[in-house]
Amino acid sequence: MAQRSKAYRAAAAKIDRDNLYTPLEAVKLAKETASKNADATVEVVLRLGVDPRKADQLVRGTVNLPHGTGKTARVIVFANAAKAEEAVAAGADEVGGDELIAKVAGGYTDFDAAVATPDLMGKVGRLGKVLGPRGLMPNPKTGTVTMDVTKAVSDIKGGKIEFRVDKHANLHFIIGKASFDDTALVENYSAALDEILRLKPSASKGRYISKATLSTTFGPGIPLDPSKTTKLTEA
Repeated sequence: MAQRSKAYRAAAAKIDRDNLYTPLEAVKLAKETASKNADATVEVVLRLGVDPRKADQLVRGTVNLPHGTGKTARVIVFANAAKAEEAVAAGADEVGGDELIAKVAGGYTDFDAAVATPDLMGKVGRLGKVLGPRGLMPNPKTGTVTMDVTKAVSDIKGGKIEFRVDKHANLHFIIGKASFDDTALVENYSAALDEILRLKPSASKGRYISKATLSTTFGPGIPLDPSKTTKLTEA
């Protein structure tokens, strides 16, 4: 394993690995230990008590973060005619039908989200090998296969995030930037956590969230107490 930098080791030394921090405590510590060279992204990872190999335990969804993500997502839309014009008006970064499908099939993935109208999903579905591994495949369950392309683009540009449990039962999502104030980060975390808790599969037995960690880009992980609610007064 590569040797950690002096700055990383100094940041990690401030974290008590035997302590489970409340959301506000973790946010404050994450900002304190974040790299000073850039506005780091703040991310949360949850270990869920589900078996993602079983369809009835696959946790997947979207949530609109009340304070956004701190970045403007690049969105492409697979649409033709009037719907393509609507997507352009909504601020989509690239819009098209067969030509855009061919471009993505050729390996183009310089975007954060993809939206498609239902009539094109027969063709877009063939892009599974390109979009699937990156979590970019449009899906009706996440509102990215829709005739209302204006709402889909606006939601994503406005701070809508998508999450999905991976094959190891871990679920990753971002809650903003280190430059956000403490309240904004905690409220973003709260919104995402509430939706993840709402989506708990009935087939999941025992503890649903067994472990939670908050970190910044290239920063050390901070153990979160998953049993805590997210009220600011808890810190």
